[in-house]
Amino acid sequence: MKKTLLATAIAGALGVTAAAQAATVYDQDGTKVDIYGRIAMGIAGGGPEYAGSTYQDNGAEFVDAYSRLGLRLQHMVSSDLTAFGHLEWRFSADQDGSNNADFDAFSETRQAYLGLRSNSWGTIQAGNFDSFYNQSVSAPFDVYIDRGLEFAGHPTQSRGDSIGYITPDLNGFQAFLQAKHYSKRGETDAQVAANGDSEIVTQGGVKYETGGLRLALGYVDDEDGRAGGTGEVIYGATAQYQFTPEFSARLGYETRDDNDVNGGGFDTWGLGMTYVFNDWAFNADIYHVDEDDASDERLAWALGTYYNISSNFDVFLELYQADQPDTRIGSSGVDVDDGDDVYYLVGARYHF
Repeated sequence: MKKTLLATAIAGALGVTAAAQAATVYDQDGTKVDIYGRIAMGIAGGGPEYAGSTYQDNGAEFVDAYSRLGLRLQHMVSSDLTAFGHLEWRFSADQDGSNNADFDAFSETRQAYLGLRSNSWGTIQAGNFDSFYNQSVSAPFDVYIDRGLEFAGHPTQSRGDSIGYITPDLNGFQAFLQAKHYSKRGETDAQVAANGDSEIVTQGGVKYETGGLRLALGYVDDEDGRAGGTGEVIYGATAQYQFTPEFSARLGYETRDDNDVNGGGFDTWGLGMTYVFNDWAFNADIYHVDEDDASDERLAWALGTYYNISSNFDVFLELYQADQPDTRIGSSGVDVDDGDDVYYLVGARYHF
């Protein structure tokens, strides 16, 4: 049970727990099909009261907490080569989608990709999948079910029209490279003018693991006008060390140059830890964020507490304080403490 809980705490939103709970529905002649998922619901509240200068209610709400259903497929082509596929949907567990188009039961195709994996030659895959940068560099900090990650997340210049390659494990070293294609095919002249020409944007890096130490370094070409990109490259590095089976600590740094577009540049330092005790797990992270276009620096933090009722069922509480700068409303110059309300999410998940 402790191993399952540690997977929950370390991997959080990455779905490693779901993988651990996957049920094999077919396994014959080298072909294997696993089905997995989770039903997750909770109550969320708090967070910023203003979006820019516009007031928004931040009261409590019953929410879906990233429920999902997925299939993992693989076939042994040879002793060293495996063909695989992965398909995952996100659904809204707290809504009836039959009468409301905004709440379709299956609201998102979260993953849909295929590839080949070889112990000698590495892995190549194509389709819709999480950012390799996130999986390698941001991963030690991506431990929260909802908010709390201040580094680049899983959609960063990824999620569709992507191809990636990961080298085999070379005595603890692995390198990765991913490319995403933004096509102008089928767009009008106005759309091309707004979105730009066809582009291929890349991300890549290396990671090294030995004993309890994990190091990662990478970059993302954050293309201007594409998925909120600024035209500047994001660089990041993280280090994590497993001091004991129960306790691990992490340190990270991420930066992007300033060009006064979509938030400009930043320098972000992160420090965090995970502690597991019997059926309990705890996450704690703090970030120092220096944004080039902001007058004040931010000191954001996140806390998470998780309890395994069984190997399939857990309950959780997460807190996040973004520490956003005050918002000035109207010509009177009234400052609103926009970032002072702590965001919270409390709920339960059943993994299958």
